[in-house]
Amino acid sequence: MMRCPRMLPLCLTVLVILPHPLQSLEPLSMGAIGGAVAMGMYFKEYTYCRFSECCDDRSIPARIHELERSLESTLIGQHIVKQHIVPALKAHIASSDKSRKPLVISFHGQPGTGKNFVADQIANALYLKGSKSNYVTKYLGQADFPNESQVGSYKAKINLEVRQTLRSCPRSLFIFDEVDKMPSGVFDALTSLVDYNAFVDGTDNTKAIFIFLSNTAGSHIAGHLGSMMKNGRLREDTRLSDFEPLLRKAAYNMDGGMKKTTMIESLVIDHFIPFLPMEKAHVIKCLEAEFVRWFRDPTQPKAQEIIEDIINSSISYDRTHSLFAISGCKTLEKKVAMAIH
Repeated sequence: MMRCPRMLPLCLTVLVILPHPLQSLEPLSMGAIGGAVAMGMYFKEYTYCRFSECCDDRSIPARIHELERSLESTLIGQHIVKQHIVPALKAHIASSDKSRKPLVISFHGQPGTGKNFVADQIANALYLKGSKSNYVTKYLGQADFPNESQVGSYKAKINLEVRQTLRSCPRSLFIFDEVDKMPSGVFDALTSLVDYNAFVDGTDNTKAIFIFLSNTAGSHIAGHLGSMMKNGRLREDTRLSDFEPLLRKAAYNMDGGMKKTTMIESLVIDHFIPFLPMEKAHVIKCLEAEFVRWFRDPTQPKAQEIIEDIINSSISYDRTHSLFAISGCKTLEKKVAMAIH
């Protein structure tokens, strides 16, 4: 009868040397092996994983309440985002054991409306290491997929990398930025990765989250919102249902990564989220937030003078409604830094 020594590595070495090791062991010996494996798992959980990132609750705390508070206090002008992102994440995480597909969300809006900001906030809330986590993968449309002639190799790359990441940790987050700058057809590789029962090899995709960021339909959102406001609708009274059909149709028909994609045809995107264009009042709030970030009081006369100067000299508005800042809050950080220094 072979008994496993206390040192797991030595035990495993002996087992490898033995011909047909598992068949030759008696039930008591098999129990010893199970105990050794359990000890190894215990060692990993209570030693290694206390200091290194693992696919567990310590490294993936999923602090949704913190995300909710953060978005409420820092996200400017996006009431629809606040209303829907947190509940979508809560529901996905709470039902992870019963989920049959990953959570798939598509952000749409003009530059400077907060799409990247919210994606980073989600990563920071879900993972202990935030966006630097090994379980957060981010692709940039133009940088990672620059050539239309290589769509086939890009599809193979995405397929391989997503599968490998999911095997490492089913609770992974994938962020695809600049989707509108990706060559058409690349996203077809993702359809099979985010659909129901996507894998037959045991890979679990049901706990994962996919977020797509795109400027596609930004002008459509602005035009639709402007028309509603001019007809007496308050911005804060608009709802997701006012924009979601428009976003789905625009994403499918406009040039970019989602054009004619089977991902939209297959209805695997759970939420199309509009990021509304910024008005002057929102831009002012963004400028004030930048002053606070520099530990400066935005209510001081000098700060107010700088804010007024930036508003008057650097902000352009849409031609159709003259309501919305074309670049939103995108370029304000450097303008405030330059003014302060």
